[in-house]
Amino acid sequence: SRLGILIVRHLKRLERVILGYLEVCDGPAEEARLGILETLQRTIEHAWPRMPCRLPVLLPALLRLIWDVHTDRGSTPEPVTAALLRGATECLILLDRCSEGQVKVLLEGVYSSCEEHRVRECIREVQENT
Repeated sequence: SRLGILIVRHLKRLERVILGYLEVCDGPAEEARLGILETLQRTIEHAWPRMPCRLPVLLPALLRLIWDVHTDRGSTPEPVTAALLRGATECLILLDRCSEGQVKVLLEGVYSSCEEHRVRECIREVQENT
């Protein structure tokens, strides 16, 4: 937040760090993933003009996170799972806003082919958000 738009100077490196943290489960509390989702949200808010070109990398990573969190039947408590899904959904909504609806278009095929209720719920929330 302190860097503001100046974050674009570090966007390429920051993107690699974000992707790395999104891929790895860090225990029942998932503190690192929750923190990196918040970092991604702030990055999208401040660097929104540069985010549409990052869709090919960020969209699959966020969808993979949603799928992984949903299918993980491990030791992650339900409130943490819900917070991760909510954070990923918020990131998708922000990406959709800064890309002028491109995320909604890309998610149409995923929604129609997905049978998992919780994953569909996240996608529906993105599609319904204006």
